[in-house]
Amino acid sequence: MWVIVAVLLLGLAVYVLVAGWFSARDISVAGYVAMAFGILATLALRIGLLALIFYSNRRQTGHVRIRTAVATRWISPALAVIGGGGTRSMVTATSATRDIIVIGGSGGALEALRTLAHDFPSDLAAAVFVVLHMGATSHLADILTRSGPLPTVPAASGERVQHGRIYVAVPGSHLLLHDDHVLLRRGPRENLSRPAIDPLFRSAAASFGGRVIGVVLSGALADGTAGLRAIKRCGGLTVVQDPADALVSSMPRSALRHVEVDHVCRMDDMARLLARLAGQPAGATPDIPLDIRVEAAIAAQELADMEANDMLGTPSRFTCPECHGALWEVADGSMLRYRCHVGHAFAADAVLSSQGDEIDRLLGTLLRSHQERAALAHRMAKHERANDRQTLAEHLEHRARDYEHDVEIMKKLLRSGEVASREAPDRGQGNGAAYQEQEKG
Repeated sequence: MWVIVAVLLLGLAVYVLVAGWFSARDISVAGYVAMAFGILATLALRIGLLALIFYSNRRQTGHVRIRTAVATRWISPALAVIGGGGTRSMVTATSATRDIIVIGGSGGALEALRTLAHDFPSDLAAAVFVVLHMGATSHLADILTRSGPLPTVPAASGERVQHGRIYVAVPGSHLLLHDDHVLLRRGPRENLSRPAIDPLFRSAAASFGGRVIGVVLSGALADGTAGLRAIKRCGGLTVVQDPADALVSSMPRSALRHVEVDHVCRMDDMARLLARLAGQPAGATPDIPLDIRVEAAIAAQELADMEANDMLGTPSRFTCPECHGALWEVADGSMLRYRCHVGHAFAADAVLSSQGDEIDRLLGTLLRSHQERAALAHRMAKHERANDRQTLAEHLEHRARDYEHDVEIMKKLLRSGEVASREAPDRGQGNGAAYQEQEKG
């Protein structure tokens, strides 16, 4: 700190003395020299101020330090590529083993997570990060702590990653990883959720590459599939719960449909498998693809605009279920995804599900409106008959019957299973070798 203050004072003193001495002499050459010294002194002042700002940031919370790192590591490389620079890997931290395990689940995954926490060894040489779709409150950390030997904590922004610990996402924030720190952000919802699985998986892949093991558990729709693809593309291993073992099999089947999965297993064997994989040498990490870095930055609230979406895909004719803005279509291998310029992201089946919810809401509104119109028409007809205006009364009764007919149509549509598709198709060709073998057997 004193060194910084000394640099500031020295720069100020040099500037004042040199400028004053030369200004007292009307010599043109000396004027140029004074200008040069003034510029140098100004640079010294600016360097001192930057050093002071850096020192102040270091004394603040890890949250501030990590945010600065995010801007440097996630946005700057992306902008360098846009400006003509080459891609470069984001991964700087190294480890000899696959010591980062990221797990995502939704419906039916709580019991799977309890089994996993119970079966983990107490000396697990890895840090475990869990995203479970949740509501406004969550007791997941307490549940998993009581279930097994590893301490489980709600994730805290700026916290350093430690082996032998389970970190769980908290309501209302995406759980992200950056270097050896945890990062919480209220970034745009993905697949109708925050926390969502894909942001955790992408950030882990971007920061740790071949050290990552990604795991998709029971759940509906397709959250986790795009993130699992990112882990695979960055050199990590991919693991999926056996769909036959999952209470809700859509998420595992989606992952198997779109990702070359390394391992498929039942929950009874999952902990042993992950402990064994965690002891293996880390895989080779390629340069992190630009699209993964950009989407990681969007989840961290560091980048979200139309230019970023143009790097990821092409404008579509569809609108965002969250903000009703335009959606960009993102081709992600065999998977079809969408993202708006606000940052909301969806697998195609999540968009379809949201459209179904919107149809349900609109049909409910139409049903109520037609019921009210029919009731009001009947009331008006009764009133006209009481006043001996039979022709008008009959006309109103006819309109009421039309409204009641519309009510029956609305009820049939609401009862129809074709109104909304809640889940992706439950069957599909898997890509995992173990899964293919099971299917053949």
